[in-house]
Amino acid sequence: MHKLSLELNNNNFYIKRDDLLPVSFGGNKARKAILFFKDLENKKADCVVTYGSSSSNHCRVIANIAAAKDLPCYIISPNEENHHTSNSKMIKLFNATVIQCPINEVGMTIENHLLELRRKDYKPYFIQGGGHGNIGTQAYVDAYEEILDYEEAFGQYFDYIFHTSGTGTTQAGLICGNLLNGDKRSIVGISIARKLEYGGQVVLDSVNSYLKSHGKSIVKPEKVCFTDDYILDGYSTYNEEILITIKDVLTKDGIPMDTTYTGKAFWGMKEYIKTNKIDRKKILFIHTGGTPLFFDSLEEINSEK
Repeated sequence: MHKLSLELNNNNFYIKRDDLLPVSFGGNKARKAILFFKDLENKKADCVVTYGSSSSNHCRVIANIAAAKDLPCYIISPNEENHHTSNSKMIKLFNATVIQCPINEVGMTIENHLLELRRKDYKPYFIQGGGHGNIGTQAYVDAYEEILDYEEAFGQYFDYIFHTSGTGTTQAGLICGNLLNGDKRSIVGISIARKLEYGGQVVLDSVNSYLKSHGKSIVKPEKVCFTDDYILDGYSTYNEEILITIKDVLTKDGIPMDTTYTGKAFWGMKEYIKTNKIDRKKILFIHTGGTPLFFDSLEEINSEK
């Protein structure tokens, strides 16, 4: 954890740098992927299949680890979200096979490709987009335990934990860690794209799936604090305030954030704190990665005065 220079409502701000995890630029996708590949090895699979857009951090991490392990990697990617990004360039660098299809045919294309691989006597291992599922949730139960260890070692207590909420399992893992340890702190997911009705339900379903798999009672929607107030026009959209926020954090704290995930969520956290008049608290923000995408927007960030 690092203390940040941000001054807002007399709060003390800290950041957990998951972007520094030593796997392919780190981030929540790397934390989850490590567990998925352990499961892959336990099941003796010999190739991996996943899906995501050309800007997907998840796909870049999966392709990188697969290349390191000399495993064939297949990425199903919708045509509608196909454009050149730092991540798509690295996916090509790692020799992953990208299979494009219309977005409404993603599910069918995945099933057909898995079937084709099995016909060729491969044992494919499928990972849902974004590392969704109980394994992805477990990764952030583990991260929550790391936060508790830090608090005990340094005599700290964070009143709030903020983070980017995308496909849902990062927030689900943090909530499950909170519940399993009987904590009362607030965990706030700043949605970068999904509306509350759908996004909040996905998080809740992930929480309850994990709890049920561990023999625990399921919980009600009020256990999920998911806000869609800062999604703007949806995925990959941002405004001038987000660019200024990214520039300020990079300049003052030396920490890069991208416009799609962490920078947008960090800006959303600040707005949430202002709106809800949160003051004199210790606040932890989890940097969940996306660093390569920072460079895709560097020219625009640099233009902000």
